[in-house]
Amino acid sequence: MFVFHPDGTMQQANPEAGDPNTSDSDGMGVWVADGGTIKGKFFEVTADRVTRQFVSRGEISFVIKVEGNAFSGTASAIFYDADGKQVRSPLPATLKGQRVLLPQQFLL
Repeated sequence: MFVFHPDGTMQQANPEAGDPNTSDSDGMGVWVADGGTIKGKFFEVTADRVTRQFVSRGEISFVIKVEGNAFSGTASAIFYDADGKQVRSPLPATLKGQRVLLPQQFLL
């Protein structure tokens, strides 16, 4: 889930069960509108589920296009260890989602 704030900051959350070995459930970053697209980058810290020790820092860049209540785009993630050494190459991802809306009965 992505949450875009009007001040150009954003938050990202993964489902906790996404990876059985490490936890990377929150990311925080920035975004900017560029014509018909949104470009941004967020950071997340990954920890070992057993030892609770730091594993890596992820930097995820993305470009999405919003059409109505849906978006699609691409992302690229790079991960670094505690010494800042790159440990995983750029990992590509395809993004696709839709806006979370309140049911009609909750609207005033």
